[in-house]
Amino acid sequence: MFVLENGAKKGEDPRLQAISQAIRVVPHFPKQGIMFQDITTLLLDHNAFKHAVDIFVDRYRDMDISVVAGVEARGFIFGSSIALGIGAKFVPLCKPGKLPGEVISEKYVLEYGTDCLELHVGAVQSSERVIIIDDLVATGGTLSAAIRLLEVAGAEVVECACVIGLSDLKVGSKLNGKPLYILLEPRQAENGY
Repeated sequence: MFVLENGAKKGEDPRLQAISQAIRVVPHFPKQGIMFQDITTLLLDHNAFKHAVDIFVDRYRDMDISVVAGVEARGFIFGSSIALGIGAKFVPLCKPGKLPGEVISEKYVLEYGTDCLELHVGAVQSSERVIIIDDLVATGGTLSAAIRLLEVAGAEVVECACVIGLSDLKVGSKLNGKPLYILLEPRQAENGY
């Protein structure tokens, strides 16, 4: 299931427009042809940032979520705020070598190589209900690895959520049937790039 909160289902929620306008688009970064969605400018606008967090909190508040797992690094920013808002614990999913204790890991393939996510052993308990948060989903590879990692730890992954996501339905097929909730589709640069 793929849910896009682009305004149509929320009666043109004005918060979504404010969030979208606060995100800077950087053409050709980090390489030619990429339209980088820079959420650092969203973080500079405390109202727009609060709107983004509030929309997620409103969605998850009554879903009996006990864990919010954030994908390194920008997923930490949104995930920890959402966890506080819904009264859940926050669990970081990190790149290798960043967690000091015993970890379990999940490797995954990217367009340009491989990567890995790690989770502290014991950070989630069997049958805890988890949402996974990141800032952006493109291919779904990282979220898919996060789902596998949390399920190996015994958690029940309820949904994945991102601020920005491509509306490509191929992403959903990589998420093992887990719903994907996104607030916005990527914007294009103002100058037409």
